[in-house]
Amino acid sequence: MSNVTNSLAADLSATILNSDDPDTVREGIPAYILMVDSFLRSDPENTSLLVAASTLNGAFTVFTTGEQQKRLAQKSLDYAKQAVCTESGFCNLAGDPFAEFREQIDGIGASDVPVFYQLGVAWTGWLQAHSDDWAAIGQLDRAKYVMSRVVELDETFSDGAGHLYLGGMETLLPASMGGRPEKGKGHFERAIEIADGRYLMTKVIYAEQYARLVFDKSLHDRLLTEVINADPEFPGMTLTNVLAQQRAAVLLADSDEYF
Repeated sequence: MSNVTNSLAADLSATILNSDDPDTVREGIPAYILMVDSFLRSDPENTSLLVAASTLNGAFTVFTTGEQQKRLAQKSLDYAKQAVCTESGFCNLAGDPFAEFREQIDGIGASDVPVFYQLGVAWTGWLQAHSDDWAAIGQLDRAKYVMSRVVELDETFSDGAGHLYLGGMETLLPASMGGRPEKGKGHFERAIEIADGRYLMTKVIYAEQYARLVFDKSLHDRLLTEVINADPEFPGMTLTNVLAQQRAAVLLADSDEYF
């Protein structure tokens, strides 16, 4: 039965990611989330289901704002932490002293990449949802350390998306407040290179978080124009690419006023 539910959860995630209809996905994801939640009630230590549940809740945050977005991001992070706890026995990564935390993360290997990648993704989403909370931003270094280790072990995992998330974290704050925009730029460029430019959201975040941060209008407009003119359909990326094109159009329309 466990194999059946794992397969169903994986198929649900794949169906969502390959959809070119964000409106249908927006309406359907809550039902999918409830379904995976129900599977976990009878199999709460199933790592594959926990990762799927984290992924689905995280995916739904792009359709929400405010407190609902924060709740979903928290749920996504909780599931990812539970997956890590079940898989590796690291059950207090947010609360352990940083030296102990770092030692644990340094000890993971290539086989741990999928579950720790999802932890990094969920933690990044949680930070973005709580970007107005300085206490939450205090966890940025831990999220960054997790994803840095994932990239060190396999930078091509999930088409190089680890670099995208690192780029996003490095540009979450301006340099005057501890951000490292140029390091973030390097991660964005590497993510684009690994995915051969197919994952359009990388260019959108690159434009929104780096180009706007350093007031580079030429780079900003070029990246967004490339996104709008690209073919969004690619296995595992279609939904995110369609959403990226929608966001790119909004940002490009606002470019002259912003700069």
